[in-house]
Parts: sequence; C-alpha cells; structure tokens
Amino acid sequence: MPNIKSAKKRVIVNNKRAQRNKSMHSALKTAIKKANAAIEANAADKDALVSAAVKKIDQAAAKGLLHKNNAARKKAALATKLNQA
Repeated sequence: MPNIKSAKKRVIVNNKRAQRNKSMHSALKTAIKKANAAIEANAADKDALVSAAVKKIDQAAAKGLLHKNNAARKKAALATKLNQA
C-alpha cells in the first residue's frame, strides 16, 4: 500500500475504473453472444438483439473500452452474419 496521499487515491480510483470496465466488458460480451445465438436460431427478435449489441459496441468504443477499428470489425461481423441468415 502506498504512503503518499495521491498514490493512495490513484489505487482507489484505478480499482473503481477496473470494476466499471469489467462490468461494461461483460455486458458487451453478453449482448454479442445473445445476438449471435438469436441469429443462429433464427429467432423473431434477432434484429432487436443485433441493434442492442451494436449499441453496446458503440458505447464501449466511446468510453475507450474498445478501439474504434475493433468496434467496427465487431459490428461488421454481426451485420454480415445477420444478412446471411
């Protein structure tokens, strides 16, 4: 544990951000999995799930959780899969 006050604060802030990033990343992965499962099962709500996943991807890219090219690649893969189904 650090002794300097600012270093103590950095530890606390870094832990909070890590928890937030972890939960956002988990929600993103869940949304993508649900969209992929809906596409494969040809579910009625596949369009809604894909748009929800795209929204999560955009939010993650805006927050810096994903690089913009990575986000674009994930969205393109979902769109391609949806169009082929």
